[in-house]
Amino acid sequence: MLDLKFIRENTQKVLKALEDRNDKAPIEEILSLDAKRRQSLSSLEELRRERKNISRKKDEDSRKRGRELRDQIKTLEDEARKNEAELTDLLLRVPNIPQESVPRGKTEADNVTVRSHGTPAQFEFTPLPHWELGQKLDIIDIEAGTKISGSRFYVLKGAGATLQRALIDFMLDTHIRQNGYTETYLPIMVRAEALVGSSNLPKFADNLYRDAEEDFWFIPTAEVALTNLHRDEILPPGKLPLYYVAHTPCFRREKMSAGKDVRGIKRGHQFEKVELYKFSDPENSNQELDKMVGNAEDICRKLEIPYRVKELCTGDLGFASSRTYDIEMWAPGCNEWLEVSSCSNCGDFQARRANIRYRPSQGSRADFVHTLNGSGLALPRVLISVIENYQLPDGTVKIPEVLKPYTGTEYIR
Repeated sequence: MLDLKFIRENTQKVLKALEDRNDKAPIEEILSLDAKRRQSLSSLEELRRERKNISRKKDEDSRKRGRELRDQIKTLEDEARKNEAELTDLLLRVPNIPQESVPRGKTEADNVTVRSHGTPAQFEFTPLPHWELGQKLDIIDIEAGTKISGSRFYVLKGAGATLQRALIDFMLDTHIRQNGYTETYLPIMVRAEALVGSSNLPKFADNLYRDAEEDFWFIPTAEVALTNLHRDEILPPGKLPLYYVAHTPCFRREKMSAGKDVRGIKRGHQFEKVELYKFSDPENSNQELDKMVGNAEDICRKLEIPYRVKELCTGDLGFASSRTYDIEMWAPGCNEWLEVSSCSNCGDFQARRANIRYRPSQGSRADFVHTLNGSGLALPRVLISVIENYQLPDGTVKIPEVLKPYTGTEYIR
């Protein structure tokens, strides 16, 4: 959430940021409602002062005026509460402001490749896409998933399920033992206020699954729960930075991607992800973002799969992000680069919504933390890249060296 005072005092900067994002937000409505709210509060204070002064008098006229003031004050208080609720709802719909260094652009075509690692292998045969390999090896069953739950669901069987579990365990162990993250086991159903804090509500309500009776929402990513670990807290001096990692299932309705990636398991309503999350002081948050991207890249390097890192332009940034890097793995069977991680610095955008602050030193004024999130990495796309990159001419899939201790096998036949 942007600070209302900032919007009021930097209106042109906010409007320019929206233009750079190729986005819209009700800025004029916010400013109009803010002016109306402040006028109501000013009038309310005047009426309260008058009522306080008149309450000392005991004559009938004063009592009559006191009753009139009471009714006027109640009307204004109701109006102020209504204005406050409307204003908050509008503010929750304004996206974050991109950092000055973020490349300007309108679409993903304007994203900038900042580095690449490895060269896509030249196969002596035509590499198969994962949906054909998975069927031949009997490790991916899309028909069974559709039969059970409908389109965009699938079943992993035998060595396929083992390979996914091996990838999850390998990624968790790497981030915990080598990169200093604290493992967390999280609820995958949360209250609405948790999704407001992480910036998913109200804007993305249509893309979320909800148990309406209990008012629980299924998380679209562990970022939601991790953001709220320290909601309404003031972290003491010396506590930052905090590093967390979690493996969770994720649930998304994918309404915004209708018709895209319909073949295979690239895009589903339910998938697994290892999520990285940081709470940082503002001065070091971009350095922490660079480290997070490096942590995610480390997984790609250890799997020995070609990848590239792109910095997203302003028009392709996520709603809460001020700066984002995507990591894409090469998938030779699909013949495309697959996004396996998106690492973002959200600045104090989420912290304002979730009221997460810290004290730089003992006795100092509390300030909002910066929050960062990134996939470390996301399945099933890593699974796709492994299967397609490690396939052999006879349809066998070789297990990457780093995964062999987790699978207990060298090949999927």
